[in-house]
Amino acid sequence: MAERQAHIGVTGLAVMGRNLARNLARRGHTVAVHNRTSARTRELVSRFGDEGDFVACTSPRELVEALQRPRRLVVMVKAGAATDAVLEEFAPLLEPGDVVMDGGNAHFEDTRRREAALRERGLHFAGCGISGGEEGALHGPSIMPGGSAESYRALGPLLESIAASVDGEPCCAHLGPDGAGHFVKMVHNGIEYSDMQLIAESCDLLRRVAGYEPARIAEVFREWNAGRLDSYLIEITAEVLAHPDAATGRPFVDVVADAAEQKGTGRWTVQTALDLGVPVPGIGEAVFARSLSGHGRLRAAARGLPGPARPVLHPDDAARFAGNVESALYASKIVAYAQGWQLLAAGSAAFGWDLDLGKVAAIWRDGCIIRARFLDDIRAAYQDAAQAPVTLLADPTFAEALHAAQNPWRHVVAQATELGVPAPGFSSALSYYDALRAERLPAALVQGLRDYFGAHTYERVDRKGTFHTRWGGDRGEEPA
Repeated sequence: MAERQAHIGVTGLAVMGRNLARNLARRGHTVAVHNRTSARTRELVSRFGDEGDFVACTSPRELVEALQRPRRLVVMVKAGAATDAVLEEFAPLLEPGDVVMDGGNAHFEDTRRREAALRERGLHFAGCGISGGEEGALHGPSIMPGGSAESYRALGPLLESIAASVDGEPCCAHLGPDGAGHFVKMVHNGIEYSDMQLIAESCDLLRRVAGYEPARIAEVFREWNAGRLDSYLIEITAEVLAHPDAATGRPFVDVVADAAEQKGTGRWTVQTALDLGVPVPGIGEAVFARSLSGHGRLRAAARGLPGPARPVLHPDDAARFAGNVESALYASKIVAYAQGWQLLAAGSAAFGWDLDLGKVAAIWRDGCIIRARFLDDIRAAYQDAAQAPVTLLADPTFAEALHAAQNPWRHVVAQATELGVPAPGFSSALSYYDALRAERLPAALVQGLRDYFGAHTYERVDRKGTFHTRWGGDRGEEPA
C-alpha cells in the first residue's frame, strides 16, 4: 500500500459508515476504510470492492498513514462515549491541519466541546449531521456540516459530490462553526418527530372517525402526495399502510405494537428549546406522545375510563372529513416547521453561528427524511435575511394557506375532541396559532398571581418600570 494514497478515510463501518464509504468510492474518491473489528472491513471490500477504490486498513495508524495530507477522517461510530474514545485514539496520530469529521448523531454541545479540544491540538473538527437513513447515505443524503471554514474547504468538495441535489444544487452547505451542523440536524429530527405524529393522527382520525381501513387510507395518502403535501414521509406512509403482514394477511399496522420508540434527538430538541426559552409545543407533544405510547401499565389502568360514542360517518360525510383532515395536516405541518425555524434562529443567536435559514431549507429539499415540496416556499421566505419574517406563519404565502385551512382545521380538532379521539399534535398546533395571533394572553393573570404569592413583580402596559402590589397590606402599588 503506497502511503497517503486515499482522499478520505472512514472509521466505523456499521450500516451508515459502510454506505457513506461506498457512496464516496462510487463518486471516484479513493477511500481508506477501518473498523474496530477487521472482519467488517474485509467484508466491505469483498462485497463492494468493485464499486470503487477502497484501501482496507487494520489499525488506526495504518488508516492515518493511508491518507493524503491534509488528512480527512470521517468518524461513524455511536454517539457519546464511543465517539470520544475514537477521537482520543486517532488524535495523537494526526498532525496540525488535519480534519476530523463526526458524522454521527452527536449532541451539539458535545460537538462544541470536541471542536474546542481538537482545535487546541491544531486539528480541525467538523460535526456533521447526515439525514436520509442508510439509503440516503448510499445514494445521496442531506448533509449538514459545521466546523471551521478551513474544515469545509477540505471536506466540502467531497461531501457535495455525494449529497443529494436539486436542480444541480447539492443538498450540502457549511452551516457555521463548532456545533452548528449537529444543532441543525437535531432540529431536523425534532421537526421529523412532529411531522410523523401529525401523520399518525391523520391516519387515526381517518380510521376511527371516517371508518376507512388502512388500504383505503393508503389511497388517500397517495392522492395527498400528488398535491401540496408532497413529501417523503407522506409517500412512505402510503407504502406502510398498504403493506399486508406476510404471516397473517392482516394490515401490517394492525400487527405492530402501538408503542413508539425514540433515540433521543426529539427530546434533545425540546430540552434545548426550554433552555433557550423558545416555545416548540408541537415537537414537545410529539415527544410526549411517543413516551405515553410506551407506558403500557398506565394505559391499561385507564382503559376503562368512560368516553363518548363514536358513530362511523356516512360515506359522503367521511369524504368531506378526509378533506378537512388534509387541510388540518397541512396547516399543522406549517406550524411544526415554523417552530423548528424559531429554534434555529434562537440557537444561531445564542451561539453566534449566523445560520442562513434559507440555506437550511435548501439543503433539506432532498435526501433527508423531512424533504417536502413546501421547503421551496420556506427557502423563498428566508431568501433575504433583511426581509425574513419573524415567524414563518407571518410569511404571506403561509399566512394565506393557514387562513384557507383554518375552518377545516378547527372542525377536525373539534370533532376529534367531541368523539374522544386523541389528537395532541393537531390541537397543539392550532393552540399555538391562536396564541400567536391573540391580542392579549392570560399571562397577565399569571403575573398577578406570581406577584401575589411570591412578590415576583410585574410590568404594566401604560408606563415603564417593574412594580409590586402590597397584597397583604393596603394593596397599594410600589416600584420594584
